Amino acid sequence: MSNNLAFDIHSPEIEQLVRMALEEDIGSGDVTSGATVAEGRQASGVFRTKQGLTLAGIELLPLIYRLHGGSIRLLEIQFASGVTLLPGTVVARVAGDARTLLECERVSLNFLQRLSGIATQTAAYVSRTEGTGCRILDTRKTTPGWRKLEKMAVRAGGGVNHRQGLFDAILIKNNHITAAGSITAAIRAAQATGMDFEVEVRTWGEMDEALEAGATKLLLDNLTPEEARDWIRHINGRASTELSGNITLGSVSEYARTGADFISAGALTHSVKAVDLHFLLTLE
Repeated sequence: MSNNLAFDIHSPEIEQLVRMALEEDIGSGDVTSGATVAEGRQASGVFRTKQGLTLAGIELLPLIYRLHGGSIRLLEIQFASGVTLLPGTVVARVAGDARTLLECERVSLNFLQRLSGIATQTAAYVSRTEGTGCRILDTRKTTPGWRKLEKMAVRAGGGVNHRQGLFDAILIKNNHITAAGSITAAIRAAQATGMDFEVEVRTWGEMDEALEAGATKLLLDNLTPEEARDWIRHINGRASTELSGNITLGSVSEYARTGADFISAGALTHSVKAVDLHFLLTLE
């Protein structure tokens, strides 16, 4: 699990995603700007918050303008991802060809609004667990193609990344247990790989079986706070614990006080609300 705060956009997947977003929006050309904005006209613009938020994805702006290929002579980014800002804050300034600024506007805002929405939501979950020692995890419930960016946005909000995908960590869930034949069989197979692993348990009996088989990381799914407290007391430090399943912003504080090490929430990414930023153009 990772909590590196760097918002690193230097990967082929992210470049491909940005390129695709530009092509999707601009297509064969911005006919509105082409018709109404004189060629070569110069302008400047600012990206400004319209609500309080935790910023994420601002580091994408240079990549967006570079891949667009238009003429930009100034780009000043005022804050890094992870900073909490008040409404009305200018987060970046840009100047150059007016058509370029207009053609990059929506793509830039789409990335900033969604990623900052994830960071803002994560920060809200984190703030409600302060003082408990419990950390907030993301899940694989991400927008297809956006996973790296969305997980970086979770880190910007103070959360911790769970596994990136099926390739980098073993997480034995109920369907794996069914396919393996039992929790013990699944754990024995995982142990044979030499990799670290976590196992989901849904009943008290499964919990005891997993502990007996040597599991040291348990995912406790769909428990009430009272049940979680009892289960964690029974585990008594023999394994680290993660809680998941219908844990909302309204209930996360109570779950965090059960003694759990982690709480995972798909809501950080799968149903987040985009935050409100806008771009304001000024002719020069």
